[in-house]
Amino acid sequence: MSGESIWQKEITGEDIKRFFQFLFGALKDVFINLYNKFYDYGSQIISRYGSKMAIFFFLIPSLGFISIFYFLPFVLTFLIGLTSMDFTFQWNWVGIQNYIRIINDSFAPKILGNTFFYVFTTLSFFNVGMALVVSLITNHIPDEVGSAVRGIWLLPRITPSTVYALLWLWAARRESNALINWFLGLLGIPPIDWMLNHPWVIVILVNGFVGTSFGMIVFTAALKSIPEDYYRAARVDGASTWEIIRYIEIPMIKWPLLFVTAYQTLSLLTSFEYILILTDGGPGLYTTEVWSLYSYHVAFRSYGGTVEIGYGAALATVLVIIGIILSIIYWKVFKFEEMMSEPKIEV
Repeated sequence: MSGESIWQKEITGEDIKRFFQFLFGALKDVFINLYNKFYDYGSQIISRYGSKMAIFFFLIPSLGFISIFYFLPFVLTFLIGLTSMDFTFQWNWVGIQNYIRIINDSFAPKILGNTFFYVFTTLSFFNVGMALVVSLITNHIPDEVGSAVRGIWLLPRITPSTVYALLWLWAARRESNALINWFLGLLGIPPIDWMLNHPWVIVILVNGFVGTSFGMIVFTAALKSIPEDYYRAARVDGASTWEIIRYIEIPMIKWPLLFVTAYQTLSLLTSFEYILILTDGGPGLYTTEVWSLYSYHVAFRSYGGTVEIGYGAALATVLVIIGIILSIIYWKVFKFEEMMSEPKIEV
């Protein structure tokens, strides 16, 4: 060394490697110790307070996330809905005036009707209907072909939203050489200006092709989990493919069917991304405007230089209440509580 400081020593790649090995080893030990302490604490709770208390203990992280990212934002939205907040973000309390304004809003019934039409049409024909059809068909053809078909249906899901919507706008142009009009021209149908005359058709198709993929994955996974013995017994009894679908497959995927129906209803109720890109609520006056898009427009889109964040928050609160009501209806009609209860027979 001869008087050379240790800080003047050249750092080699081996020194860096040893440093990171030491760092990762220390972090690994820390995580292992935390896991062991958490596991021991959980075991003590199980032995002391029973399984129900232990379940609550392990649900605390999930409950924390739900409270932070769902419950608190809803409370904040509700409070803002009681103000006349604008771009100045001043909390000027007006009570229920925004909700009285919603009742007196002449466009509210039309927009609410658009919302329910959009949700239940897209849900029936695509998010549940087409998803179930694609899953059943691909379950009864060779796996290689079925996997390829399902992979194609996933393309809209993995395509960026803007790119996907622009492709549809290109295909739905009014010109006769546009993709949709070109196919219709082969059948002798004259060109149609889809975005002007039939905007709902394009909106539902665009959202439906994306929504189909989610239900398709869930239904396919449920169908693949049906024991092969059921199929063998049905074939021995001479059951046709339709009878297998009707009496075996559909009854045995009842839970996934109900889950996808409830989940996609709530998802569509709050979605407006593709409507915003495709039509922005038009053409014309609120032709394809849905409640969530109306709330966005009021709160964040400047009309005459003003934004009404308070009124937009009140509109969003109404949408949350509608979602809660639909959830309760689904809970009662589909009897989710019975499906989630413990079996009475010990297996």
